[in-house]
Amino acid sequence: MSGFMKEFRDFAIKGNMIDLAIGVIIGAAFGAIVSSIVDDIFMPLIGIIIGGIDFSGIVLTVGEAKVNIGLFINAVVKFSIIAFVLFLVVKGINSLKREAAQEPVEETPAPSREEVLLTEIRDALRASPR
Repeated sequence: MSGFMKEFRDFAIKGNMIDLAIGVIIGAAFGAIVSSIVDDIFMPLIGIIIGGIDFSGIVLTVGEAKVNIGLFINAVVKFSIIAFVLFLVVKGINSLKREAAQEPVEETPAPSREEVLLTEIRDALRASPR
């Protein structure tokens, strides 16, 4: 059992678990920002453009059940915004990865005249009989 706990501890302490936790927290905060943008800015503007419709108030009543179509439309807009932003982030990261992969490898500079001369002297000394 201690091997399992050690393995779990190593997994939890590694950067992956901490990075994931930070990502979830930032994602939740980002979701709140997107919700505010959609609910408070985009949907009222879209409602004005299409004739003053308040999407959050669109409800379809079937018997005693209420189907909140407007809230669903808001959720679709929120999802679209989040998906688009994530697409841009991934596209940017992939672009940076491609640039990093294409960086030229530093070539060793050509030897100076002195180095060439010293190499010739060394080779001549090696070739001469002792």
